[in-house]
Amino acid sequence: MSDKSKYSQQELKEFEDLILQKLKLAKEELNTLMGSINHSTDETTDGSYGGVKTLEDGAETAEKEQMNQLAARQQKFINNLENALIRIKNGTYGICVDTGNLIQKERLMSVPHTMHSIAAKLKKS
Repeated sequence: MSDKSKYSQQELKEFEDLILQKLKLAKEELNTLMGSINHSTDETTDGSYGGVKTLEDGAETAEKEQMNQLAARQQKFINNLENALIRIKNGTYGICVDTGNLIQKERLMSVPHTMHSIAAKLKKS
């Protein structure tokens, strides 16, 4: 790896395009999830017979919780991608917050929202 301390404008543009693409897909997935969550909420009925909840009701609740967790995880991913765009704009993108070194391009291409180099990540685990 070279000794450079920042990525070039051309490289930053490449990362920005990648992040924008991932952001678009992530928002589409979140909208789909939210639509499913809202749709299942609209269709729910009491589901109890003489005060006894049915098994389907329990499964439906578990599925709804799982979908809510997926939506929350997706929202966090979107926030991380948006924060990465801010770091591109303010010139701190691609610099490890732990070591101050440049994060390898290969790592940023696979995890474009990361703020940690592999070395820093391995030290933490």
